[in-house]
Amino acid sequence: VYEDDQVLFFYDINPQAKVHILGIPKKKVVDFRDFILRSDQSTVQYFFTKIIDVINGLGLDQKGYRLIINNGRDANQEVPHFHIHILAGENLKGIR
Repeated sequence: VYEDDQVLFFYDINPQAKVHILGIPKKKVVDFRDFILRSDQSTVQYFFTKIIDVINGLGLDQKGYRLIINNGRDANQEVPHFHIHILAGENLKGIR
């Protein structure tokens, strides 16, 4: 979907919604806490700004979307690299 020297956004191989995109910083960080504590403010701001750019670029802002961060084992974080899920493209009422 989008890639530059700092971030990568791509479609999930096991989508939970019609549109399911994963966004990751290329910096090696384990989880959300690690990302926030080990990144400078401009890196964090850049990542979240790119999330909005991807959402707007795909027109997902028109009907709504859901952002999900699973952080740690109890939250079912399956991959030990911080990532955010962007879900959209349908009514997400029954999707968790």
